Amino acid sequence: MAQEEFVTHKLMIVDDSKLARMAIIKVLDALHPEWSRVEAANADEALRLVREQVPDIALLDYNMPGKDGLALVDAVRQLNPDISVAVISANRQVEVINRARAAGATFLAKPLTTEALQEFLASAVKQQRERASR
Repeated sequence: MAQEEFVTHKLMIVDDSKLARMAIIKVLDALHPEWSRVEAANADEALRLVREQVPDIALLDYNMPGKDGLALVDAVRQLNPDISVAVISANRQVEVINRARAAGATFLAKPLTTEALQEFLASAVKQQRERASR
């Protein structure tokens, strides 16, 4: 087995809904039980976690009180430019999707499916490996 298979990642889940965070964790545990995770209910908590825990992958809810997920992408990237980010939302308007992509984030629709999360995580891991090999 390649050494890369044993690499674990730290994933940050930011959503004001505890139920939404629990649903993501359930899927994440099925896909990557060895990964660590941190949770935040709002942008302020998320920024503190980025500073203290240095996650390498982030799932950000779009619609939160205060700073929304799109604004949070920029703030997170200022602290950790190499973080892989997905914005998650039930709002599937083209404008929201395009703004997420323009911010350098992947857009994932709610309800989040196992397949969509798995595809995003595989892409994030690939990007991180490519950055590490440079």
